[in-house]
Amino acid sequence: MQHRRGLYAITDPALTPGPRLLRSVAAAISGGAVMVQYRHKAAPPVERRREAEALLELCRTRGVPMIVNDDVPLAAAVGADGAHIGKDDMPVGEARNMLGRHAIIGVSCYNSLQAACAAAEAGADYVAFGSFYPSTVKPQAVRAELELLQQAHARLSLPIAAIGGITPENGARLVAAGADLLAVITGVFGEPDIDAAARRYAALFA
Repeated sequence: MQHRRGLYAITDPALTPGPRLLRSVAAAISGGAVMVQYRHKAAPPVERRREAEALLELCRTRGVPMIVNDDVPLAAAVGADGAHIGKDDMPVGEARNMLGRHAIIGVSCYNSLQAACAAAEAGADYVAFGSFYPSTVKPQAVRAELELLQQAHARLSLPIAAIGGITPENGARLVAAGADLLAVITGVFGEPDIDAAARRYAALFA
């Protein structure tokens, strides 16, 4: 995986419903998003595949990787650039076998440096920690401390993503601590001007 740094925009069915999905993501990319994750856990498979294919086509035209959340078979079916997996999903090695050696595989490590080291050893392309701040999307999410980013940055050579309640105001501390990617849902797609919102995050990496 190319060592990207910047805004990692994550879609959400409540904020980016089907009719607005492509328009919203296009605005986020225009504002500086360097990666996009398709996240829709509840839709019927046919709808999810249709949206994933359309989103992948958009991202390909913009030169931005499109990652599928929690569904490696869907990522493989549409030829996505990769998948993001959590503790209840398939192991990294199995995902790699399904997606191929060039796929981007990200792993949620919550607040565990040990889990991140294990993911890196298994062949993950990036790891994600969080929630760093209270999250409206996952209010019960485990909390991670800023020091974890510093420790991971010192131990790992792969990109590190931070997630959870991140705003342009508090995100600067995460970048300074070692976050390469700020994974954001509401702070981008919950704003009336998505392009401008994305630019505020992108500016933290300037």
